[in-house]
Amino acid sequence: METDGDSLHCSKSSDYSEAEVLPDSFPSAPAEPLPEFLLEPEDAFIVKNRPVQLRCRASPATQIYFKCNGEWVNQNDHVTRESLDQITGLVVREVDISVSRTQVEELFGLEDYWCQCVAWSSAGTTKSNRAYVRIAYLRKNFEQEPLGREVRLEQEVLLQCRPPEGMPAAEVDWLKNEDVIDPSQDSNFLITIDHDLIIKQARLSDTANYTCVARNVVAKRRSSTATLIVYVSGGWSSWTSWTECNARCGRGWQRRTRSCTNPAPLNGGAFCEGPPFQRVTCTTMCPVDGGWTEWAKWSACGTECTHWRSRECQAPPPRNGGKHCSGSMMESKNCTEGLCARTLAPGMGVAVYAGLVGALLLCVILVLCVGVLAYRRRCRHLHGDITDSSSALTAAFHPGNYKPPRQDNPHPLHPSAPPDLTATAGAFRGPLFSLQQGVNDSPHKIPMTTSPLLDPLPSLKIKVYNSSTLSSLELPADMCSDGEILSLKSVGTMGRERDYYSHTLSREPGLSTSATLGNLGGRLTIPNTGVSLLVPPGTIPQGKFYEMYLIINKWDKTTLPSEGSQTVLSPVVSCGPSGMLLNRPVVLTLPHCAQLDTPTPDWTLTLKTQTHQGAWEEVLTVGEETLSSPCYLQLEEECCHVLMEQLGTYGLVGQSCPPQPACKRLQLALFAPRAPCLSLDYSLRIYCIHDTPHALKEVLDLERSLGGVLLEDPKPLLFKDSYHNLRLSIHDIPHTHWRSKLLAKYQEIPFYHIWSGSQRPLHCAFSLERGSLAVSQLACKICVRQVEGEGQIFQLHTDIQETLPPHSPLPSGGTCLPSSQVGPYAFRLPDSIRQKICASLDAPSARGCDWRLLARSLGFDRYLNYFATKPSPTGVLLDLWEACHQADADLVSLATALEEMGKSEVLVVMTTDGDC
Repeated sequence: METDGDSLHCSKSSDYSEAEVLPDSFPSAPAEPLPEFLLEPEDAFIVKNRPVQLRCRASPATQIYFKCNGEWVNQNDHVTRESLDQITGLVVREVDISVSRTQVEELFGLEDYWCQCVAWSSAGTTKSNRAYVRIAYLRKNFEQEPLGREVRLEQEVLLQCRPPEGMPAAEVDWLKNEDVIDPSQDSNFLITIDHDLIIKQARLSDTANYTCVARNVVAKRRSSTATLIVYVSGGWSSWTSWTECNARCGRGWQRRTRSCTNPAPLNGGAFCEGPPFQRVTCTTMCPVDGGWTEWAKWSACGTECTHWRSRECQAPPPRNGGKHCSGSMMESKNCTEGLCARTLAPGMGVAVYAGLVGALLLCVILVLCVGVLAYRRRCRHLHGDITDSSSALTAAFHPGNYKPPRQDNPHPLHPSAPPDLTATAGAFRGPLFSLQQGVNDSPHKIPMTTSPLLDPLPSLKIKVYNSSTLSSLELPADMCSDGEILSLKSVGTMGRERDYYSHTLSREPGLSTSATLGNLGGRLTIPNTGVSLLVPPGTIPQGKFYEMYLIINKWDKTTLPSEGSQTVLSPVVSCGPSGMLLNRPVVLTLPHCAQLDTPTPDWTLTLKTQTHQGAWEEVLTVGEETLSSPCYLQLEEECCHVLMEQLGTYGLVGQSCPPQPACKRLQLALFAPRAPCLSLDYSLRIYCIHDTPHALKEVLDLERSLGGVLLEDPKPLLFKDSYHNLRLSIHDIPHTHWRSKLLAKYQEIPFYHIWSGSQRPLHCAFSLERGSLAVSQLACKICVRQVEGEGQIFQLHTDIQETLPPHSPLPSGGTCLPSSQVGPYAFRLPDSIRQKICASLDAPSARGCDWRLLARSLGFDRYLNYFATKPSPTGVLLDLWEACHQADADLVSLATALEEMGKSEVLVVMTTDGDC
């Protein structure tokens, strides 16, 4: 082979020499590449005293050595194997070393024992990743073991478990009567990220022994068994009917019973409270047997030679079930004492009986003849009545001014054209009879207008078009008013257009905002209202974009969520599109006017949502959350932040929590006409509104349209749930130049109008009149206070001819947040810092230094179970922190909380990547 190769090379060289001059040198063979690791050492745990093997493989490699903790491992401790790669032809070298427990324990310092492979080739060296070797262990004692409990049926149950400290960290399983609990098979169980077991609603079948089992590569530990008993307290059945009175005569007792079987107490549940029977007195009327009266006098002697006498059962009459009199009521006897004898001749009796029979037959024949005649006449009259009734029914459905269609109508109805059903029934005013009345009509015929079928129709027109056009209902001119237009849509398009029409038609400048958001998230803010929607990154699925909106509903265009003694505390806000799929909760911020700085809680606060049918439903009550609550509400002094996974229409309501009456924060705003005033009349208007930015903005916009100007900053007022009205009065008017047109000493706004929050912006006006146009100075006092409550006084000194600069208590444009922010610019916390914080705090810590401590540091720990059910509790906490600090979101407060937790490694990242 080598010879053939040389001769072939020589022949080619000769060819080259004949064609061209040979080069001075030939190119060298390609250089050998750097070693590439085919297998790198992996992290390992030393179990008991068994050493671990670390292995690495590289190609091409002339040498491979291990380096542990910065020092080379002795060459004699390496086990080396070589092979040839059949595809590339390169040498593959594989090296093993053994690491013992003694080597790991002898390492001094905080860093774990690590080893690394270094491979050589002619091109250079390559290092592998570090592989850490740790001594595996698992402590015997659990840091917290589950405790047995007795709970009532359908109660939420929390069994806590903190596994022993171990390396690697122990995995936890829960056993129910020695069977492993799988939450994917039974949705009533939930195992949190902290290894706690939550039973959402305790069932009778959940009565069992529960054990927490921790295991890793070293050992397996079992906690003490916690016995859970689900008991059922007894409930009374319905009362039975009252028994009959036990006394047949006079005073006695009646009794009814019930049993503790609805349900019956189980597993030690409480027995029903109260008596199992009730007894009441009763009185039964005693029965009175009837008695005969005295016999009446004998009657006169009759033709039969007898007379009779009678008596009655009335002395006394039978009462209350008493027996009737026994014996006969009448008595008769011969009145001639046998002297009266009645005899007939032998032939006279037969003649008498024959005459009686003939008379009877004649009567029967006459009755049959009369019956036949009456039947025939009845049939004839009945036929005529049916004919008349049919014609009457035909005529009854035509109006009184009905005219048949003309034969020469130039515009006949097209068979496909929609009919015009605009006939009115106004002509029916008097009664309409089924038959036309004549002279001989019977007077008892019934007017047909007594039937509801022919009641006079309302004066309305209905026009029907086919489904491709807009249907409408036209009302008469005297019934139409603004906002009373009914638009009908086909059933097929109603569902698709409902959301579109309900929001796009109600959006008004200053009360809504929208933006197109994707996976990067963003923030929607309605300026100067305190209303915003935070959409965290990852909420919207990757590759999808939604046109999201945020709208404040006006009071006159929505039904309010309050009912009974509840009061509306926030604006009603809609966010959407409703029904969109969210991967994680969004945060809706609502301002509220509840006074919360009292030492004892005096509010019962409820978040409500509006269904597609317009009804309001309760979402959650603050302080009464359960695992089934779909939202979490973080309450602050002036606003609340709602974590939710379903977009829609929401509002916050509240009511007093006895015994203390709750207070609402109100604002009093004083307005006057814009100067200069050219009339003798001058009006001062005082508005009483909720202490929220949205309510003040609404009044400012309203007064701007009316030509009013705000005289001074609004004053706060605490309005108590005491059923007392708000009283307004004006004092110290200079009567030499001004006169009040108000005859009463004061004006009042009813308590319910303010407390319910269902009215438009409430105000009272004080009408004044100056003596002449030369008068320009006005000084007076306006007192506003709740009867038997707090109040405020406006000290007014103004020149009504002097043009005042525009004054607004709202933030200026420079400090106002933009209406929408998209992507990373909407968040104060960079994504890299967020991910590192989540990675550091999501995993439960044995010392409790995890997301739970962060929630307590930030004040978000009112109901930790809500966060425990999320894939990343820390991420949800940071989203809530972003919403709570959107106006002043510096990282100092967050960094302070992390510093108190001892998370120095996260602080280093925040100092490097952030700007705190």
